[in-house]
Amino acid sequence: MRGAADHDAVVIGAGLAGMYMLHRLRGLGLSVRVFETGEGVGGTWYWNRYPGARCDVESMEYSYSFDEDLQQEWEWTERYPSQPEILRYADHVADRFDLRRDIRFETRVTRAAFDESANVWRVETDRGDRVSATYLITAVGCLSAARVPAFPGRDSFQGPSYHTGRWPHQGVDFTGRRVAVIGTGSSGIQAIPVIAEQAAHVTVFQRTPNFSVPAHNRPMEPEYARWVKSEYARIRDTMRNSANGLMTAAGTGSVLEDGDEERQREFEARWARGGVAFLGAYGDIVVDPEANELTAAFVRSKIRDIVDDPEVADLLAPHDHPIGTKRICVDTGYYATYNRPDVTLVDVRRDPIQEITPAGVRTAGGEHSADLIVYATGYDALTGPLLSIDLTGKGGLSLRRKWEAGPRTYLGLMTAGFPNLFTITGPGSPSVLSNMIVSIEQHVEWIAGCVARLRADGIAAIDADPVAEDAWTAHVDEVARYTLYPRADSWYMGANIPGKPRVFMPYVGGVGVYRQKCEQVAADGYEGFVLLSA
Repeated sequence: MRGAADHDAVVIGAGLAGMYMLHRLRGLGLSVRVFETGEGVGGTWYWNRYPGARCDVESMEYSYSFDEDLQQEWEWTERYPSQPEILRYADHVADRFDLRRDIRFETRVTRAAFDESANVWRVETDRGDRVSATYLITAVGCLSAARVPAFPGRDSFQGPSYHTGRWPHQGVDFTGRRVAVIGTGSSGIQAIPVIAEQAAHVTVFQRTPNFSVPAHNRPMEPEYARWVKSEYARIRDTMRNSANGLMTAAGTGSVLEDGDEERQREFEARWARGGVAFLGAYGDIVVDPEANELTAAFVRSKIRDIVDDPEVADLLAPHDHPIGTKRICVDTGYYATYNRPDVTLVDVRRDPIQEITPAGVRTAGGEHSADLIVYATGYDALTGPLLSIDLTGKGGLSLRRKWEAGPRTYLGLMTAGFPNLFTITGPGSPSVLSNMIVSIEQHVEWIAGCVARLRADGIAAIDADPVAEDAWTAHVDEVARYTLYPRADSWYMGANIPGKPRVFMPYVGGVGVYRQKCEQVAADGYEGFVLLSA
């Protein structure tokens, strides 16, 4: 069916999504070209090499499930995998399945346009490639468009500066240096304790305090690893049908139904275990304001227990958003770091940053000298990586123009007017509210199944039906509004990007529910999609 196309499929990105997509399409006998901006595979884990970078999903759960030999042979060394270990895993997968021969590295896709006359995508890169493909599949990641705020004087700083999402591969030596860290989201919370161990002084500029729970990371226990591997078939099934793609079951009861002592025991047990499963203690934490506040109060009490200075503890304790409505962080020694005499916290809401100077950071209260600046300032999430490519569909419609009021998709898999364009973990799917690798595998397998069906039935193109897209977009919004998520100015809402529409982008209905919907759509002959015969 390839016809005039150079390839059956072009995949953008060679992270965990792009690698698996390549493997599955190859299995269908398709000709595939993958374009990857980096020099190697790994995506998020190729770029995010900042100190302390670590996954907040446990190792035994943050791995591919599609190949039994692969999941049995790989040995993780820690409970939570570090960036170097995940990158080694990605390299192992690329070697094991001989993926690199179809990947063009150090190549950024700049433009892709749908040619209606030929039913193909015409793709251009920054290295002069001009290729065509029947299917275009984006595996660009949800958090890959790094953002550095346009502080006045930013380019005047005379020392080195780095964004956590574009960290030098050779690493950075902080020994004896005064370091300014701007941002206290997940990356900052992981990096600050490690930087503080080396630097002469660290000044942290915090706009929004975030809730963080301890990781309690430790070396992998061989007995536990063996048990999980022996139970993988059951465990993976549980993960795929859970709310968040994790092995630990979320509670279904109410915070309000337990008495004070029983509730305290449950919270203490979850805190002692560590990790994001803390939010799964009860089923109504992100739904009921009173239940949420009781949960948040427990975490604030832990912050006050850890941090010696009451004023600093108050600054670190969030009061401006319900717990869980911004990405809850998982840390190793974050709050205790502020007990060090060589760490200073600056609250930029009270003392805003006015400019970056040649010698540091100037706030309303004065200048803070720095030899080096670390921007832990996040990403243009979910839509940013897609809109950084000039994507044009039918009738010359650009994706940027179509999404100017917020992303519109059907199931997060396709957007109407862009035939044969699939978006892995796109807006409108569980994506960042889930164990990403579970959601990646589900999307890749659905797309591969769809492509196989199209080819078998002689279907030249598939597109989302605008009516189905409208209904799904409204459903995503409706489910979000049932929860407390829209009450936070989060990157889930695009609130961290000036001028970005305030739309809750991921689907909060749950991994298992979403999977069932996708499977039913396919079983019903791709209901909600428009199929064009050759």
